[in-house]
Amino acid sequence: MELLSEPWLANVDPALIGMDKPLVSDQLWEIVEPLLPPEPPKPKGGRLRRVPPQAVLGGTIFVLRSGILWRILPKEFGCSGATCWRRLRDRRKAGVWHDLRHLLLNELGKLGLFD
Repeated sequence: MELLSEPWLANVDPALIGMDKPLVSDQLWEIVEPLLPPEPPKPKGGRLRRVPPQAVLGGTIFVLRSGILWRILPKEFGCSGATCWRRLRDRRKAGVWHDLRHLLLNELGKLGLFD
């Protein structure tokens, strides 16, 4: 993923901000995907295709980890900061993050990595 389209990122080492590897691994996605609510119906037609949820999760994690503003999310994530923010809001209201937190803590507990 080319991350250097934003001038302020031109001299940043991708490893420093976690971009030397995918933010959403296949293993993490297998855990998160079943927790996501189904896509809402589009009574008026709406968009034919939404931004892939895995791309949105990656963009959301990047913004939350790096502390950048939503509106300057690099285009290389394949979604806008506004889309990431809206889906974060909607998923929080749906209880996805609460469920994900409990699921991950339980898994860490089973592995003996968390009390």
